Amino acid sequence: MDPICLVKDGEKYCDEYVATKSLFDNTVVAHGKDAVKVYNEAKQKGFKDPVIFHVPEDILQIY
Repeated sequence: MDPICLVKDGEKYCDEYVATKSLFDNTVVAHGKDAVKVYNEAKQKGFKDPVIFHVPEDILQIY
């Protein structure tokens, strides 16, 4: 099984919530410190099912 990259340039989003278009399209559509605001921003931009996740300060890669 190939690893899934949730977001490229993760260092840019350290300690923030990130919204991507979907689980299989990691295009970032919103990001910030408040998960609800990030979700609402993605929905307002027209993304039906955005995926929201937190990028920790210390990025860990799990394979």
